[in-house]
Amino acid sequence: MSDTHPADTVPSGADAKIADAPESWPVERSVERFRSHKVGMRTDWVEMPGPGGRGTNPAARDYMEHPGAAAALALDDAGRVLLQRQYRHATRHLLWELPAGIIDGDGEGPLATARRELVEEAGLRAESWYELADFFPSPGFSDERIHVFLARGLSEVPAEEIDFEREHEEAGLVAAWVPLEDAVRLVMEGRLHNGATVIGVLAAHAASRDGFAGLREPVEP
Repeated sequence: MSDTHPADTVPSGADAKIADAPESWPVERSVERFRSHKVGMRTDWVEMPGPGGRGTNPAARDYMEHPGAAAALALDDAGRVLLQRQYRHATRHLLWELPAGIIDGDGEGPLATARRELVEEAGLRAESWYELADFFPSPGFSDERIHVFLARGLSEVPAEEIDFEREHEEAGLVAAWVPLEDAVRLVMEGRLHNGATVIGVLAAHAASRDGFAGLREPVEP
């Protein structure tokens, strides 16, 4: 027997509409705890429903303010995905990832960020772009939103056209072209852990069943 209350269920069937939607509960007060050049930490006292839904009960919620990020799943004509190994200090791991970066350029949106990162990290351009996934990696702790795009029709960018010098973690990037089916197996075996990479690989595999015909055209906000 399910413990789910009938009022908490959504009707099944063709008319059921299940989709995330913007919502903002009232904030009694807000305090900024920390601010760097990339992210911030804030505490909001949010007006939450009281016991039994009666009245409100302000509750403190700590979260990270983040500009968002974008990733490019580059898929070549042989059906191989580009993965790059990079050191991530917060996790103390070398992670295999898709080319990706923070949306921090002036007036830059997610697609422009993905294009830029593909050039800077991989020296590649793509003729066609499609949206694979759009997700919040840690919605209980951060407002970060990551967009993952499929990049097709790849070509190398001449070195003289790349106005970017890799340093720090990016200086030691190691690249590998992995067949999409093998990348899925690596995810299922627990050998890949980067969120955008896991979601992007599985989404690309699902989208490949109809030849990627069902993917959305990217729309910049």
